[in-house]
Amino acid sequence: MSFGLPAAAVAQTSGGGATPTTGAGAGSSAASGNSAGAPGLSKSTQTQTASIEDPGPFFAAPMGATHFFGDWGGIQPWLQKHGIHLLAAINEEFAGNVTGGKERAYSDAGQVGAELDIDWGMLAGIRNFWTHMLVVNGHGQNVSRNFGDSIAGVQEIYGARGNVVAHLVSMYGEYAFFHNRIDISAGDIPVGSFFAASPLFCDFMNVAICGNPAPNKYTPGNRDWPSGNIGAVIRVMPTAHTYIMGGLFAVSPHAYNGGISGWSLGQDGLGKLSTPVEIGWIPTFGRKKLVGHYKLGYSYDNSQYDNLYEDKNGESYQATGLPARKQAGMNSTWIILDQMLIRNGAGQTNGLIALAGAMYTDGKTVAMRDHEWAGFVESGQPWGRPLDTVGVMYQHFDMSHTAALQQEASQALGVPYISNQWGNVYGVQSHENTYELFYSAHVARAMAIQPDFQYIQRPGATTTFKDAAVLGVQFTVVL
Repeated sequence: MSFGLPAAAVAQTSGGGATPTTGAGAGSSAASGNSAGAPGLSKSTQTQTASIEDPGPFFAAPMGATHFFGDWGGIQPWLQKHGIHLLAAINEEFAGNVTGGKERAYSDAGQVGAELDIDWGMLAGIRNFWTHMLVVNGHGQNVSRNFGDSIAGVQEIYGARGNVVAHLVSMYGEYAFFHNRIDISAGDIPVGSFFAASPLFCDFMNVAICGNPAPNKYTPGNRDWPSGNIGAVIRVMPTAHTYIMGGLFAVSPHAYNGGISGWSLGQDGLGKLSTPVEIGWIPTFGRKKLVGHYKLGYSYDNSQYDNLYEDKNGESYQATGLPARKQAGMNSTWIILDQMLIRNGAGQTNGLIALAGAMYTDGKTVAMRDHEWAGFVESGQPWGRPLDTVGVMYQHFDMSHTAALQQEASQALGVPYISNQWGNVYGVQSHENTYELFYSAHVARAMAIQPDFQYIQRPGATTTFKDAAVLGVQFTVVL
């Protein structure tokens, strides 16, 4: 999968907490391939490094050759020799609130995913061209909805797969040229896999940060996994440590891009466009090459959306009965950073890493105005468990003032609250905080078990329910 970073910047020797799965959980595992010379790099690409510092293409093999069933009886080495990278993974997450919320509840949610990435330079001699496809089958629901929180679901894997055997997440081609300094991808693409992305986000179970931060991924022009937008992305790297990236995507007016199954790419109403842009800096500091990733992005969607509160006269449309005012365009912006502070071994994530960021979107049309987060992840090398990972994360969410006005109007009129992009509303929304602590233990080849604790202050961004404490465990394996 692609993250808006060159493969050389993303590739790593995984700390083990990297979730070995596809799709939403691929944020970490896809970064677990080898560096320059990874299977995803064609032979022609690798030889260029002698004359120029080559950043590599977007694509690096999702998990290299690491599979629970080894080399599949010799099949995997043969496939990779021919540029075919096939990954199948299982992800199961069990979570339940032990206190607080609307009610005591628990849920198991999971998915089976299959990812196929082909380097056509190795397979058919078409240099610097790749294709990527990801399909998933999911089950279960997020327990957060049971205990009254739709803002920051405690499970990353749930729903949104259309209850079909194989839900299409992405299918696109990628071509690189000028020594991979220009890279173009086009097709059915989850916008959040390129923009405002980080391979660290899915070390955490909370879906508000994995695999792409809210609120952007809940807007029609910036969908993230498991839904994509038809469009294209171009990445230009002036140096091996900087990039400029832009995209052009069709905005889908439907709840499911591509229909329930994801395969209906020719849906009606795709006349509007979103245009995300992002600039990034990928420095390394000191003798130990402490790597960092610093990103600044902006997206504009030229569609028209209903104001959450106002009619054409600026009054409550619930009170007047007039249609909601149409707002022209939707803006969002983000800043994301992570920096290794202490290195414990080779690779991009083998050390203590601080990460933080913020994302803002139009509060007149999106119920969440902004989202801030900060946390740390650390590999298990200092205590003799180099394939383990521990992490802690704080997240803060501010709901929009316009959404609060709408909810106050509903309250005054004695009518039910109107659901929004995040689901059911149980009161006048203001803000919510979440705290997460996890430990991912490598228990077998390509297999991890991750105990997880989350504390949710003001579930649903209201005071309707008491704070909730949630215990969970995640199981992942690459077959």
